[in-house]
Amino acid sequence: MESILEVKELKKVFGEFTALGGVSFELYKGETFGLVGESGSGKSTIANIIVGIHSPSSGGVIFKKKELWKNNKYNCNEYGKIQIVFQDPRSSLDPRMTIKSIVSEPLLAFPKEIRREKGSRENLVKLIKSVGLQEQHLDRYPHEFSGGQRQRIAIARAIITEPEILILDEPTSALDVSVQAQILNLLKDIQREKHMTYLFISHNMAVVKYISSRVGVLYKGEFVEMGNSKQIFDCPEHDYTKKLISSILG
Repeated sequence: MESILEVKELKKVFGEFTALGGVSFELYKGETFGLVGESGSGKSTIANIIVGIHSPSSGGVIFKKKELWKNNKYNCNEYGKIQIVFQDPRSSLDPRMTIKSIVSEPLLAFPKEIRREKGSRENLVKLIKSVGLQEQHLDRYPHEFSGGQRQRIAIARAIITEPEILILDEPTSALDVSVQAQILNLLKDIQREKHMTYLFISHNMAVVKYISSRVGVLYKGEFVEMGNSKQIFDCPEHDYTKKLISSILG
């Protein structure tokens, strides 16, 4: 399998709290890597470092053989190739902006010709329909939509730049169970069509089992187990992994 991103001995310290104790893993092209663990295990910290929100205390992130962090500065030369969808679409969508403006916002950093092409009405209509919404929705505002629809809008915004890696940070945890399934199936369809690589972050083991090809289990900023999804769920080795899996059965 072809490696597209490598996390090497990544450490992050906030004051006296060590959020990450030196974690390492790779993402392979076209896979869904599930990153699981309870709240505070370091999952979102990893995501935030990969997309440039937080800087690492030490260690590094290599995207397509290039370091993303150099001298404490984020250096992603291929803008838009790593995107993120956050947990709560209500807080991640600006209520003052139309859906058209929200979805096309990532294009503002691109040259004019690319903004014109990808941000054209025709392209936006095609994009919004690909996530299960309609053309008329482009001219509305976030408060006019349900939670599931808002997450579809957030996904459209993330994929408008045609990313190679999509980080999904608890993308279904704020949604009803029936809506969760719809969003997960949408993500599978998008991945199949666009050949994206997913880093799927969740504390919900049932969701991770459904969508992931490989799984890494985080506990207090360290990996305690990693392997393909079937191996992790059928034959877990670590007690913490067994505890998480038992939560599926209630």
